[in-house]
Amino acid sequence: MFSKLDSLEERYEALNRQLSDPEVIANQSEFQKLARAHASLTDVVGTYREYQETLRQLDEARALLRDKLDPELRELAEMEAEELGEKKETLEHQLQILLLPKDPNDEKNVIMEIRAGTGGEEAALFAGALFRMYTRYAEKQGWRSEILSENATDIGGYKEIIFLIEGQGAYSRLKFESGVHRVQRVPTTEASGRIHTSAATVAVLPEAEEVEVEINPN
Repeated sequence: MFSKLDSLEERYEALNRQLSDPEVIANQSEFQKLARAHASLTDVVGTYREYQETLRQLDEARALLRDKLDPELRELAEMEAEELGEKKETLEHQLQILLLPKDPNDEKNVIMEIRAGTGGEEAALFAGALFRMYTRYAEKQGWRSEILSENATDIGGYKEIIFLIEGQGAYSRLKFESGVHRVQRVPTTEASGRIHTSAATVAVLPEAEEVEVEINPN
């Protein structure tokens, strides 16, 4: 495990250097690709460095216990060593989880499509409510959203809307939203107060990476 962590830390530092390279900065496509790779390593490298610092402090505490200490200092050193030992085990567990294989699409941006299903105008309003829910969630995460296409209704709903959400880990957080969503409520369009069931379908796709294609005129 630790040789893998050492390799990831080296890769992280190499990405730091590349992201400071003026040629890379000038190539925005390459820069964004490297920035995503850098961001994907931030948690595991940060946790590994905290683990290394905890080991150093634990070694110091154990070395102190080998010296002749008065009872009060020994008790403090024993308490510190015990706390650091527990922290070391917690960090080891976190590192094991962070090293588990990930979906290669998890760090990608997301294309979301919402279509109103059964329920007429109320279904379109529900689709609009879902759209606002996802974009507000994206805003709270510090992500950016952009409408790509829309088919709006006169009363503020959507028969269909397609939008992009850009941000680290967007696909990993939103991929399980795919499917049919239903709601039971009294619509604002319902005068008699009856409860209606409306549905909308949500599709979540990772944004495809740009690929340079060279066309041979011959």
